[in-house]
Amino acid sequence: MAFDAAAAQALFDALESHALTLAIFDRVNTHTPASVPGKGLSCSISLGSVAATPEASGLAAVSGTITFNVMIFNPMTQRPLDGIDPATLTAVCTLLSEYSGNFTLGGTVRNIDLLALRAEPAYLEQEGKHFRVEQISVPVVVNDLWSEVA
Repeated sequence: MAFDAAAAQALFDALESHALTLAIFDRVNTHTPASVPGKGLSCSISLGSVAATPEASGLAAVSGTITFNVMIFNPMTQRPLDGIDPATLTAVCTLLSEYSGNFTLGGTVRNIDLLALRAEPAYLEQEGKHFRVEQISVPVVVNDLWSEVA
């Protein structure tokens, strides 16, 4: 069975649910924010690259890796400033630990490629407000993403 709209929605729902259950984010959404995220830690989940995964594929179907961009936003308005990076790091490590402990997302996917998880730091200015951001690349391996048809 090929990956369909219901499977796509279930995958987004599973990623969002894992972030929400941690109770460390003031808000979690499944899109890149179009406006300022607000006060406190925010998490957004958006679609990244999609590619075939030959080593996980078979003769009748192609498995693939769907990479999600999970961004953690932390406002630079907090005081003391020395607390911003430790709070951001704690959120990143807590979320990565959650993925590690639930690497099939409740049976939704084959696995999260834990050895390819990656977090990249950045700063973001949006509507005149500054944020410390970590963008986490979450590669999710999905069986039978596409059917092979002769």
